[in-house]
Amino acid sequence: MIAKMPIQYINRKEQMYYLHQGTTKTGKPKYFFSMKAEGNILEAIPDGYEIYENPNAQVFLRKIQPKIITDEEKRIVESGMKKLSRLQDYQIDVKQEIITIYTPNQNVNLLSEMLSFSSGDKLKEAETILKRSISYSPMLQFVLIDEPKRIFITQRYCFLGRIDDWIQVGEPSNLNNLVKNYVKHLGQESFFELH
Repeated sequence: MIAKMPIQYINRKEQMYYLHQGTTKTGKPKYFFSMKAEGNILEAIPDGYEIYENPNAQVFLRKIQPKIITDEEKRIVESGMKKLSRLQDYQIDVKQEIITIYTPNQNVNLLSEMLSFSSGDKLKEAETILKRSISYSPMLQFVLIDEPKRIFITQRYCFLGRIDDWIQVGEPSNLNNLVKNYVKHLGQESFFELH
């Protein structure tokens, strides 16, 4: 007889999570991830669900999402970030018709420089602590507005006290053009001038 294994997931911060099942007030099943290795731990992912890790490494079980953004479109954004952005650290998240780029809330380059004074095991430990302490905020997103023609709009997050919301920048276009025009502004002063 084969022993069943509990559902485990190691997130980007190298933390182990276990899938648990609880019940809602109305008696329906609810699913959640916890670092606790005891309790009602599941040995299979329920039908129709998938594991999702958000840009801040929180782990959830969610209903399987319809695939609107293609793998190629996600690759266009990833490639654009590598080639055109000065940022070394960022997260890309896809939800339904939106591709969002998250940037660190901390100055990762400065923190990394400070780590360079460590060596050996201390350096490894410091890098793990740094990786676990970085948090991300959504800064730029590409929203699919015409599915047959694959036309997107670009939005940036606006931090003016009276707005604090997404604002559209530029004109609708194909994803290649928008990535080329906008990802280079992430982490730069010019980002705040986009409108």
